[in-house]
Amino acid sequence: MTHFIDRRLNPKGKSLGNRQRFLRRARTQIREAVQKSLKDASVADIDKDRKVRISTKGTKEPRFRLDPKAGGEHDFVLPGNKQFTPGDEIKKPPSGDGGGRGKEAADFAEGDDEFEFTMTQDEVLDIFFEDLELPNLVRTTLKDTPNKVWKRAGITTAGSPTQINLIRTMRNAQGRRLALHRPKLKDVEELQAELDALEQNPEIDREKIAALKERIAKLNSKRKWVGFIDPVDVRFNSYTEQPVPTSQAVMFCLMDVSGSMGEREKDLAKRFYMLLHLFLKRRYKRVDIVFIRHTHDAQEVDEQEFFYSRQSGGTIVSTALDKMLEIQKERYATSDWNIYAAQASDGYTQSGDARRCVEMLNNDIMPLCQYYAYIEILDEREMEVFASEESGAELWRAYRTVADGWPNFATKRISKPADIFPVFRELFKKADVA
Repeated sequence: MTHFIDRRLNPKGKSLGNRQRFLRRARTQIREAVQKSLKDASVADIDKDRKVRISTKGTKEPRFRLDPKAGGEHDFVLPGNKQFTPGDEIKKPPSGDGGGRGKEAADFAEGDDEFEFTMTQDEVLDIFFEDLELPNLVRTTLKDTPNKVWKRAGITTAGSPTQINLIRTMRNAQGRRLALHRPKLKDVEELQAELDALEQNPEIDREKIAALKERIAKLNSKRKWVGFIDPVDVRFNSYTEQPVPTSQAVMFCLMDVSGSMGEREKDLAKRFYMLLHLFLKRRYKRVDIVFIRHTHDAQEVDEQEFFYSRQSGGTIVSTALDKMLEIQKERYATSDWNIYAAQASDGYTQSGDARRCVEMLNNDIMPLCQYYAYIEILDEREMEVFASEESGAELWRAYRTVADGWPNFATKRISKPADIFPVFRELFKKADVA
């Protein structure tokens, strides 16, 4: 006989399956609660677990109830009751007088209960990023792309126990048992019961008893050599590794670190790029990120220096665009890569440099880019002054002309940490599919 022993360890979170089912069932409410909880949150706190509150409406499991209109008699036992006697009628509570917290629970209807639970960082990020994507991402060639996937390739007689096909295995076992006429356990039990009855009878029929014992022994013997499952019955799922077209992309992160960018402005820009970096790493397997810092000169730096270096100096924004084009021509051919860029600046640059930036964008960069996002970091007082889209610093006004000519060029403003999440969602929300 063949014995299968599953030695896989149980996961630490034994309620993981129930938790995931609950998240799927209440996904709409949870998504709204997550968006609300992140509205005033700091990007620096995104790596922490987060408490979420939703209404209990729609989160309960379905269950069967007795229909009061069905008629019939219903008996109830109320232990410890000192107020009612059999025959008393209990009035139904008035509408709205339930046990819920009512309007004291913000944003919930009267009579609704709140349900508060803690979501892990991964669960929060999955909800936040699920409807975001890199715009205009297209499939590129398979050149130098090692990405492969395992796909089903039929059934085989050899394989790992974790890949066993139970349905095919049990079907083969049943066919073999029928072909070899394996005795059923029910038949053996019936003969055994008949034998027990004969042995208890005072008038013992020894010949019949001996015949029954011999027949039972033969049936048990045949059940042993015609096993319930035999190694020849076992089948395994077969998988083959197949290459798949991938969407290769490179994101150029251009950050102004000149003297005009104060520590507050630099901190807001870094928070935006931290969220962008987290989004790309979680959602895409084949995305390169190029970090470029610039003052009057631009340099490609690593992640550590990009986020934590304290470099400062004059401001020439076009140097960052020059460096981006130089790196793109050396390493990222447009035939193989989707080109993206996100630029953060306070909008101030050397006189005449904004005009050169516009020329470079229109002539050299935008024809290559799938998407270009410009984020201007302002003071809260400046945000009030520049209320309209047409007013702003020199770079903002120049970039607005680029946005008018290129639909894949986006401009947004950030003045406080609470603006980061809404702006990020607007920049990378999924396009509506007609």
